[in-house]
Amino acid sequence: MLDSASPPDVPPPSGDSAEGGLVSSSIQVGGVIHSKYKVERVIGEGGMGVVVAARHLTLDRPVAIKLLNTKARGSQEALERFTREARAAARIQSEHVGRVLDVDALPSGAPFIVMELLEGHDLSDELRKSTKLSVERAVTIILQACEAIAEAHAAGIVHRDLKPANLFLSKTTTQPVSVKVLDFGISKITRREDSGATTDDKALTNAGSMLGSPLYMSPE
Repeated sequence: MLDSASPPDVPPPSGDSAEGGLVSSSIQVGGVIHSKYKVERVIGEGGMGVVVAARHLTLDRPVAIKLLNTKARGSQEALERFTREARAAARIQSEHVGRVLDVDALPSGAPFIVMELLEGHDLSDELRKSTKLSVERAVTIILQACEAIAEAHAAGIVHRDLKPANLFLSKTTTQPVSVKVLDFGISKITRREDSGATTDDKALTNAGSMLGSPLYMSPE
């Protein structure tokens, strides 16, 4: 299963998009983005947008592309969070964070993020199939995730939504599992002078608001 960059709470693809038809008002499966990324199929769709598998035509390299839909593009907060996700992931120098390869926008103005395309599944999928992990596998997953988060904190970034669905277990030929921490959409960049952010973090996080997934949030 390819699921490297799926939005949170993504239902299985359905309708025309899952059959190789219209992905959005301006992108089709088989179409080419910016004369270099050929869309091959839909990975997942959510309330904020869609993630597709594509191929860089010049490099013949598979990638995942996340695009915001029209509704999300109408929200300044959604646009800021989308940009922040790309910026945060790009700043973290860790093999255990999904790599951002490019950020751009379609002629329609729809922004998109190009990321490495991973093979595997997320930890929540694995826990649904087997509620009990071996001690060795559990320790390996946690240690690799901690490496990513340590690098994020060193770069002044707090993820704020760590949960099994955001820990992707990618296939590798060199080790039993390679964890990739995904989805920095609600991360907090604590070093404003380095972030290049155009919106104060307070503007993205209203006073008293709750961010994250309740079952996995810290008690405080």
